[in-house]
Amino acid sequence: MADADAFRNAMALLAGAVNIITTDGPSGLAGFTATAVCSVTDQPPTLLVCMNRSSFAHRFFEGNNVLCVNVLGAANKEAPALFADRNVQMEDRFARVQWSRLATGSPLIDGAVVSFDCRIKNTSVVGSHSIFLCEVQDIRRGEAQGGLVYFNRDYHPVGFGEPPVPPARKN
Repeated sequence: MADADAFRNAMALLAGAVNIITTDGPSGLAGFTATAVCSVTDQPPTLLVCMNRSSFAHRFFEGNNVLCVNVLGAANKEAPALFADRNVQMEDRFARVQWSRLATGSPLIDGAVVSFDCRIKNTSVVGSHSIFLCEVQDIRRGEAQGGLVYFNRDYHPVGFGEPPVPPARKN
């Protein structure tokens, strides 16, 4: 089996979109930075979100059973470090960014490229992480131009000058 440090170092070379995952509800307000997010299916629209179970915020996500995946743009470059900093209290994290609420009550981070408002439909545990399967309730596209990826332990802007993705056609 591969060594854990070697695995982490190798994963640092796998570029990933930068997301702030947020929740609010009976268990309280919380958010964290994640790159471990991906599409599962469009019937019904479902995302997969991975979260370390040892995270202080984990209990909020399990208790609220809702979350918002805020895909960050280059304009949000300071937000991922803020939401990853264990020394910054949750209230302070949210006080330092502009946000609003979506249908589930989960915070939408202003300036996100796109935000997916979700209900957690299933949770699995693999090693140190919970894997949340999240059914998308609503989608909000932002005005941000260009995205933000995490690669080699740093944040990098991408997609500037690219033509915008057209909105999906409604049937």
